[in-house]
Amino acid sequence: MTLTLSHLQALLPVILISASAIAVMLGIAWRRNHGGSALGTAIGLNLALILVIFALGNEPVDTPLLTIDSLTLFSWVLILVSSLACGTMAHAYLEGYKGPKEEFYLLLLTATAGAMVLVASRHLATLFFGLELLSMPLYGMLAYSFRERRSLEAGVKYLVLSAAGTAFLLFGMAFLYAQTGRLDLPGLAAAGFGVEGGIIGLTGTVMMLVGLGFKLSIVPFHLWTPDVYEGGPGPATLFLASVSKLAVFVVLLRLVISAPAFQGDWIRELLAVLALVTMLVGNLLALQQSNLKRLLGYSSIAHFGYLLVSLVVTSNLAVETAGVYLVTYLVATLAAFGVVTLVSSPYQGEDAAALHNYRGLFWRRPYLSAVLTVSMLSLAGIPFTAGFIGKFYILALAVEGARWWLVGGIIAASAIGLFYYLRVMVTLFLVEPGMRHRDATPNWGLQAGGLVVIGLAFLVVVLGLYPTPLINWTAGL
Repeated sequence: MTLTLSHLQALLPVILISASAIAVMLGIAWRRNHGGSALGTAIGLNLALILVIFALGNEPVDTPLLTIDSLTLFSWVLILVSSLACGTMAHAYLEGYKGPKEEFYLLLLTATAGAMVLVASRHLATLFFGLELLSMPLYGMLAYSFRERRSLEAGVKYLVLSAAGTAFLLFGMAFLYAQTGRLDLPGLAAAGFGVEGGIIGLTGTVMMLVGLGFKLSIVPFHLWTPDVYEGGPGPATLFLASVSKLAVFVVLLRLVISAPAFQGDWIRELLAVLALVTMLVGNLLALQQSNLKRLLGYSSIAHFGYLLVSLVVTSNLAVETAGVYLVTYLVATLAAFGVVTLVSSPYQGEDAAALHNYRGLFWRRPYLSAVLTVSMLSLAGIPFTAGFIGKFYILALAVEGARWWLVGGIIAASAIGLFYYLRVMVTLFLVEPGMRHRDATPNWGLQAGGLVVIGLAFLVVVLGLYPTPLINWTAGL
């Protein structure tokens, strides 16, 4: 296949992010400058985002390894926006870090490039390459403050369990290749992999699902999540909770849409059971948490349980529902982790993760407390927030598919979740003399990170009151 100018234009955002990573690396080798590395990262991400926005609405472009269609461009926008938020938070967070700061931005850009390749994959080789390019920098990001035991533990735990998930994924790919002799997704779909292949196709399909389930923290592959969320530095955890999970879910969505094996009744029943168990277990375990980062970790498990419903119901609304829910989840999660990162900034050792660190935050930083309150309300699915729109779409999809036990599970899990989200909000207003707390810097609202979290909170409310632009955007996926 001959690569044309249209192919080059479609791939330009990925090329630009890769070039930005190289430029930051060369800048570090020439002269260390924290502000310069952060600025170079922001410029590269913003330019790539502008290119993607201009490409929205273009005809799909396919190469032998990648496909740049509406779903890819949609995912690229979310990835780049989330990475920008992460890089902005990292600048304030790392100001107090005693060791080298600049390498964090190199890891961030490399992981972003991996996520962009992953969501555009139309071949199992690029799927694996993108997944590893995303995962390997994350090990370093999570263990970046390695002098803290919990950070090093988080990096090592994610490394070991992510490697186990990758092993399952590779074995699944090997089984599918043994059945079909193909590695490209269109070829695998045409060959009907997993449908008529007996035990080989069945094993390959299940092992791929297990590998991706590890990355998404689907129950029972979720055990690493709370420890990694708690131990990782704020900006790294923010990236893991947003970009990493988004990219892996989009890959699973592509497989379910295009591959016959993932459209069979047995796989849909399996996904339905996993969805129900994941949303209930995630919310029930969150009830016991007195650590905000662990609580948000279990919350993310539950939310991807809700998202699995969009893979269960065969409907024209399935992809649109997944798109709406991903956006609403991302803006609320970025805002919540942004507050945790700002309260922990500049770096002072372990993050402000315990709930008692946030006691009475409203009386010290009312606007920051408002951001966290809005994000909690959105994650709970309260009306007039973006989260309500996402939860409504998931419920409507389950009702359309007549999956009544899933409808009941969504309602029950949401009711459980409401309790611990409200507990976080109540904590912000409690004052207890002598209770140790943490606080953001006095000028947090004038910093770039402060402006980002305020903007995210504003977006949560706007999308809750006027979701039409989001619905129109996702309707074309």
